[in-house]
Amino acid sequence: MTSADAIIAEGRRRLRSRGGLVTLGTVLSLVAGLGLTVLGLGAADQAVASFDAASWVWSRTKGEMARINGVTARVDTRVDVPGARGHQMEVSQNDRFVILRDVNTGKISSMDLTTLQEYANTPSGSGLGVSVAMNKDAVFIIDAVRGEVSQRDPRTMSPIGDTLHYAPGITGGAFDGKGRLWIAVPSEGTVSAITPAPVPSDAPSGGQAAGGPAGPRQISTTAVAPPSHDLAISTMDSGVAVLNRTTNALTTIHDSAKRTTSLKLSGPGSLAPHTDGLVVPVTVADARHVFTVSDSGATRDFAVPGQGGQLQPAVAWEGYFYVADGDTGSVHVFDAAGRPQEGITIKRPGGPLELEVRENYLFINAPGASTARVVDNAHAVRSVDKYADDVLGGDPPPAPPTPPAPPPAPPKPRKPQADKPGAPRNVRAAAGNAEARVTWQAAAANGAAITKYVVEGAGKTFQVGADQRSLNVPGLTNGETYTFAVHAVNRKGDGPARESNAVRPTAEVPDAPESVTAEAKPDGTVDVSWPAANGQGLNITRYTVTAIAEGTNAPAGDVTDGTSLTIKDGQLEYGKQYAFTVVAVNERGAGSKASPISNSVVPFAKPARPENVDAATVGDQAGTIRVTWSSPADNGRPITKYTVSAGGRTTEVTDGTAVTLNGFGAGENVAVEVRAVNEAGDSEPGTATARTVAQPVVTITGSSATFDTATVSFNVNAGGGTATCAMTSNNAGGKASGSCSSLKVGNLKPSTTYTFTVTAKNAAGTVSKTKVQATDALYGTATCNNGQNGDTAHYCDKDVDGRNGNEIFSVTRQDNAKQVGWAKPGTRLQAYCKKSGEEVYAYIYNHDKRSTWWVQVNYAGKNYIPWAWLNLDGGDDLGNLPTC
Repeated sequence: MTSADAIIAEGRRRLRSRGGLVTLGTVLSLVAGLGLTVLGLGAADQAVASFDAASWVWSRTKGEMARINGVTARVDTRVDVPGARGHQMEVSQNDRFVILRDVNTGKISSMDLTTLQEYANTPSGSGLGVSVAMNKDAVFIIDAVRGEVSQRDPRTMSPIGDTLHYAPGITGGAFDGKGRLWIAVPSEGTVSAITPAPVPSDAPSGGQAAGGPAGPRQISTTAVAPPSHDLAISTMDSGVAVLNRTTNALTTIHDSAKRTTSLKLSGPGSLAPHTDGLVVPVTVADARHVFTVSDSGATRDFAVPGQGGQLQPAVAWEGYFYVADGDTGSVHVFDAAGRPQEGITIKRPGGPLELEVRENYLFINAPGASTARVVDNAHAVRSVDKYADDVLGGDPPPAPPTPPAPPPAPPKPRKPQADKPGAPRNVRAAAGNAEARVTWQAAAANGAAITKYVVEGAGKTFQVGADQRSLNVPGLTNGETYTFAVHAVNRKGDGPARESNAVRPTAEVPDAPESVTAEAKPDGTVDVSWPAANGQGLNITRYTVTAIAEGTNAPAGDVTDGTSLTIKDGQLEYGKQYAFTVVAVNERGAGSKASPISNSVVPFAKPARPENVDAATVGDQAGTIRVTWSSPADNGRPITKYTVSAGGRTTEVTDGTAVTLNGFGAGENVAVEVRAVNEAGDSEPGTATARTVAQPVVTITGSSATFDTATVSFNVNAGGGTATCAMTSNNAGGKASGSCSSLKVGNLKPSTTYTFTVTAKNAAGTVSKTKVQATDALYGTATCNNGQNGDTAHYCDKDVDGRNGNEIFSVTRQDNAKQVGWAKPGTRLQAYCKKSGEEVYAYIYNHDKRSTWWVQVNYAGKNYIPWAWLNLDGGDDLGNLPTC
């Protein structure tokens, strides 16, 4: 066991002595080291931090890492990465370390998961072109543009041994199952295997491990293609698969065995970084087709349903193939025979999906979405909430309001009719000593991706990768004249050729420029400059500048006057690393060797216009609006802030894509402009308009009443906010609140006119409207019910001398001289008010009702009937009558 192995083994023993879980305390030590903020850690009884099935995934929208446990399909830890929200993050991980590379800034951070007490940060150039590969304790930084491969100590990110150097523009950089790092060199047509050096156990700054080699070692180089062919690689459990994208040949290398299989691809093919198993899938995105090659060379192919050319390379997993579609956020699933299985969909993924096989699980992450998926080795799929808050360690800080869902994407334009490619541009040749160098710029693809270029000359035919666009032709005779014809090829066939200038190889070649310097400018251009080359007695008539990126090598332009070239905005991709070489050509057309490679630069410009800008009324705050937007393309430099302008004021937003603005008038229409800002300056504005909440408007639509209640109907324009409504009445009437369409009050007196005031209130103010409504009259029923026998059986039949039921008086006593009449039982009488008087007992004739109250009724004017003989409507409640 090496010293480094001992470190890892000891780390694992300590970890598993605590039940196989990373504790909150150890996570907090990570926080102190890297400036990260932990948002939670899963409970121990869930066993969620088991090293055997965990994967860290990136959430771009929140700027945080989440660790997913494959067994439970739950997040156990969330860690905020300061300053990285909205950035593209590359994640490399194993059981012990997680290494993050922020593509937007180039910052590389290492996290030790066993002790979390050793950590490191190291800068790298921003943009695409630098990557990190990790296997166990071996970590490499691969600078594909410069062709440099450097092993690093994962605890400190310091170099281990010397950097390995390759021709610029390499590709690959992934480990196979035996711990070998594989690199492809398209300019040479080779693939190389590298073994790492042991990690020093006692030299934190790096250096040679005791008794071990000084650094990583290249153990093999295998020719897999002619020089200048486009290559893609996928590492395997043992060895590597190399796709020659120029000839569509797949070569697999297993130890000393090498097998090449020709494929009939209709467009450029692609490979996943790693292949699980012995069957290699090759994806042709443009054609939505997948070809599979077994270890015996047998091939199958199947179509991927749908439209669009954004298919990601198929990932092999446990005999199935998973093909992510960047256009739809879906993953198409196929069995070994290419038969479709149930697919996987992630709504609004916010960009390409990330598929990685780890620890017997396939993890599918959508960096721009809140969910991920875990697929086990039986192909069962489970969903994961990356923003889960139910974790030990407290709830995370409150998240800002979720921006509204973006509007549906407009229909995609119809795919243009594909045709043969156009002719290459600017085909140039420069002679060397018994050789010539041919360069050209890209031909028009005409609707179908260019798969290769064909160069004819000197009695030979050469195939060149679509991303190379330069060729060294050796074996020529000095003094003879040569011309070269170049044409492009796509799936529709061969395009027209364009000839180069004539050249005559000679030994009288100039020296190459001694150095080259590149500088990216804020306007998207790149300035490349160099000192004048030594023409060895002959004049230098032009310089040819070549741009090198990951896996590509293509001319950027020629200079006939001076020693600098400004590459136009848009000619190079924003956010991608480039370096440059320069060839000097003399008056006889003889060209030098290529200069040393320049420094790497990343072209950049102002950010794109913020997308999906939306401004909305904040209904519960006066003079306030909420503005949200989606992050635009940063165009090569991190977006450092957003400026939001409204109402003559500007607010800076440095964290997130939303802001609340206040201080405006009620019901004010507010125009908003949102700009993204990076090193190059302010973007064009995204715009929106919102109206602050206005005072409510009340419109009375009607009213009605009973003898003791009144209902007023109305409608309320809440002014964009939320209104609360209430109603009151005068004359000591009732009040009500609640509905903003109809309110009802009680405790009113009959036959009374009331003024009702309806009030609506929101954040901008309170308004009122009134309505006059009279209550209905209250009626009662004169009631006298005969008994069962004797005199009682006829007591109520008619008015008789002496006392009788339902007698009406002008006073509140039974005074014969004051009797004004008699009401037949069942007579309806309008009641006005109540007045105290002589007690009257109705005996059996009205349920033994006894009272001193008399009711003034409408009978021959306003006269009185004992309440004992009058049953009031609405429950016979005297409280419904005022006192006379």
